[in-house]
Amino acid sequence: MITRRSTLDAIQAALTRNPIAVLTGPRQCGKTTLARELVPEDSVNYFDLEDPASLARLDEPMTALGPLRGLVVIDEIQRRPDLFPVLRVLVDRRDRTARFLILGSASGDLMRQSSESLAGRMERIEIGGFSVAELGPESSDTLWRRGGFPLSYLARTEQDSLAWRKQLIRTLLDRDLPQWGVRVPAAALQRFWTMVAHYHGQTWNAAEPARALGVNPSTCRRYLDVLTDAMMIRQLQPWHANLGKRQVKSPKVYVRDSGLLHQLLGLGTEKALLSHPKLGASWEGFVIEQVLAVEPHDDAWFWATHQGAEIDLILRRGDQLLGVECKRADAPRLTPSIRIALADLGLAWVSVIYPGDKRYPIADRVEAVPLRTLAVPGRLFP
Repeated sequence: MITRRSTLDAIQAALTRNPIAVLTGPRQCGKTTLARELVPEDSVNYFDLEDPASLARLDEPMTALGPLRGLVVIDEIQRRPDLFPVLRVLVDRRDRTARFLILGSASGDLMRQSSESLAGRMERIEIGGFSVAELGPESSDTLWRRGGFPLSYLARTEQDSLAWRKQLIRTLLDRDLPQWGVRVPAAALQRFWTMVAHYHGQTWNAAEPARALGVNPSTCRRYLDVLTDAMMIRQLQPWHANLGKRQVKSPKVYVRDSGLLHQLLGLGTEKALLSHPKLGASWEGFVIEQVLAVEPHDDAWFWATHQGAEIDLILRRGDQLLGVECKRADAPRLTPSIRIALADLGLAWVSVIYPGDKRYPIADRVEAVPLRTLAVPGRLFP
């Protein structure tokens, strides 16, 4: 049993500040397991909206939820968006005796619906799969190869892990997205998702996949937003500085889970991964997800100019901008891009994450940092 203590602590802290905590994350990332550590599955306070019995209990939601005390869990709430106004009424009662943890797998629609009904009453916590901080530094190679979904990472064999990831993709496209109201053929979305895997780590240009699929660019953008709302794709937005240089204004796209990326690219073995042209991009996406999972920050972007300067990740922490470069190299060095970014963006520090073991300075305000450092949150920057 892997205890995700930092996430449990974040949920408990959110519920001390607000009557409702919203836990979002992709399908099968472990949200339900976390919730059951707080409220047992057989408790009257636990509602799983994929369970017909729970759905039947909520036919009259005020009658079912009104008398409850303590923490109440509602899992897969995107299946019943009509519950949001009911929750608002319940938490606004003067004799409020319950707090609510609501779980959902569709971030875009879920957050839009909850923000409209529960403004000022909720706090959002987003989780993904396992992180290096939860599993320990010795897990990093397996975590990168298999991805962070618990049942993929913990599978008995590599073939079992591949089979699970293949089934997850099929279930999401064939069942989950249609249930969430997405009216896009599963075959078209799978072809598109595979194309995005080949764009992983690159700036997005909807025109090229649109031509390949025989649809218009606005349709491709809609497909991209669907998979982003399902928390399967990350659109990393560009940072714009007031410079006399042409800066990239399109987002970069990443398949958020490295195991799903490898599945979509057909990389079934470690040897296939290590010899594939997307090796560096895969490593970059994996590191970015690990940094965003464990490193405190207020916002995140990438930065690039049309002249070729680029920083993989920029984090804002208070009034500071911090840079992250991802280098799958034995001994990373100072690059022209890092030097330009330090001068043009006023970065307080740049950490170059690599798969080695030693932490060492590269230049003023630039340091090489082993990936294993992310096993302890808050250690990436001095």
